[in-house]
Amino acid sequence: MNLIHDLEQELNWFSQVLETRIQSYFSEKRSDFNLAQLPPPKLPAETSAYSSFVHRHRLDPAERLVLILSLAPHVRPNLLDIFFTRNTRFDRGFTEFGGLRGDRYSGFLPTCETALFLLAGDDLEKRITFSALFHPDHLFTKEAVMSYSGHAPGEPMTSAQLELSQEFVHLFTTERPYIPSFSSQFPARLLETPLAWNDLVLAPDTLEPVMEVISWLKNRRVLTDRWGENRHLKKGYRAMFYGPPGTGKTLTASLLGKATGIDVYRIDLSMVISKFIGETEKNLSRVFDRAENRDWILFFDEADALFGKRTDISDAHDRYANQEISYLLQRVEDYPGTVLLATNMKSNLDDAFIRRFQSVIHFPMPGKEERFRIWSTAMPSGVKLDRDVNLEKLSEEFELSGGSIVNTIQYCLLMALETDDESIDMNLIIRGIRKELQKEGKTL
Repeated sequence: MNLIHDLEQELNWFSQVLETRIQSYFSEKRSDFNLAQLPPPKLPAETSAYSSFVHRHRLDPAERLVLILSLAPHVRPNLLDIFFTRNTRFDRGFTEFGGLRGDRYSGFLPTCETALFLLAGDDLEKRITFSALFHPDHLFTKEAVMSYSGHAPGEPMTSAQLELSQEFVHLFTTERPYIPSFSSQFPARLLETPLAWNDLVLAPDTLEPVMEVISWLKNRRVLTDRWGENRHLKKGYRAMFYGPPGTGKTLTASLLGKATGIDVYRIDLSMVISKFIGETEKNLSRVFDRAENRDWILFFDEADALFGKRTDISDAHDRYANQEISYLLQRVEDYPGTVLLATNMKSNLDDAFIRRFQSVIHFPMPGKEERFRIWSTAMPSGVKLDRDVNLEKLSEEFELSGGSIVNTIQYCLLMALETDDESIDMNLIIRGIRKELQKEGKTL
């Protein structure tokens, strides 16, 4: 297995570096160890996710050492046990080894200090040089490959834990993309659909701007690479879908991801919005921080609940509410990926949001031709329809949304199963339509 082979080679190299550094550091003459003396193994370019990452980002030996050090606790924790060696002079661990103990994990958790010890020993010049690996503008931080957390205020930054992100732990050990678990720390779910692009029925005036969004998703990297330095080009892409319920907004969002191979995450607003001051911003920040540099599509359904209009300030509550809206606006605008907002009422959204969207797409109620296509495509091919069922007539007489048509068909199928009837007649369909109209306070 290429994955195991590549990791084994990298871990064996790391073990040699570790052993050599310890020996040279504690030898009587304290010989100067240089990483160039033990070059890393030559990994083929595309044999595993790990080797692909190393080649794609052209990691140098120091960067590879830090990367495999951060992965070691997950795949071969005993390699780091040597750092538990006690300093007999002071009856404690060696300060220069760094490291932390976990709450439940009994092994050694490396810190930035651990990495600097391996790379520089006690050479001050090298320590300062290699400290650049932990700066915010380095690949590891910018691409959210790892984080440096756990140091208390006032303590050296080097005491921060060298923490490889769960996404990369998962990718390097399973070769599969990581899907974050839905939780209060990440209140979003992966949006998927079994339907295909041909199942989406939209009016031509709606489909055309939707195709523009697809064009962005397919060409975003070329656009960034070719004209990314243009100060007038905004980062990311923002689109708003507005229109009555059941007109295809959510389905379109899921199909945009499916058509382009990009994950779409639907934000659970019930877990984001909080009555406590500052909590909504904090909850939303978790989503954007996690999605940063992940190239995900973030989908906010019923977005007016979160991105409502700012109001005139009459008390402290209004002031904080307006600050919240301003913060959300800034986070959406700064996100380098794609943000989709869906709402039933465009007028409920703050005008500042609308002005900053590249696409504002209206999803109207389907016309007669669209309704007929929905009736025809949503009705299972194996279902028997009585002679009195006329889908064209249904499409002409009943102005239903696509969602209502699908609900009606599902109701008819369930009733047919309940009565062991092998066919669906017009009366059953009318009952289903009446049920849908009642939801909207209408009568047949």
